Amino acid sequence: MLKPSADLIIDPKQSRYALVVAVAKRAREIAEEAEKNGQILVDKPVDLAVHEFMTHDYKIIEHFEENDDVTE
Repeated sequence: MLKPSADLIIDPKQSRYALVVAVAKRAREIAEEAEKNGQILVDKPVDLAVHEFMTHDYKIIEHFEENDDVTE
C-alpha cells in the first residue's frame, strides 16, 4: 500500500500528533470490529485507518483552547 505523507491527510492548521492519535484510535476500532464479527483482515488495521482518513471517510476534529495562563 502507498504510504501517504501526513501533509496530504491533514490541514496545515492540524497537528501531526492529532493524526497519529486519530489513526491509532480508528485502527483499534477496526481491529475490535473485525474480531467481534469474526472477520479476518487482509490489510493491517493501521493501513485501513490511514486510507479512511485519506479518502475523508473520517475527519480529525481538534478543539483548540486558548492559553489559560494569566499574568498578574
